[in-house]
Amino acid sequence: MNFIIFIIIGAIAGWLAGTLMKGGGYGFIINAILGIVGGVVGGWLFDQLGLNIGGSLGPFITSVIGAIIIIFVAGLFKK
Repeated sequence: MNFIIFIIIGAIAGWLAGTLMKGGGYGFIINAILGIVGGVVGGWLFDQLGLNIGGSLGPFITSVIGAIIIIFVAGLFKK
């Protein structure tokens, strides 16, 4: 069940990151996939930095930040 929640949070975070990033228009499916990967990247990055966002929105915020990073890096390769 946690895996399904992780996928849903990542997909929503990817969509939100895609709407926030200028030039991040990869479409809903690709943005959702990038959001799922971004959740993993965001979790790893926050762990390395010793940051912990608590509360019920913590994983979502972490996923959005990770997705923004992934979409930014993907945009560098898109050009």
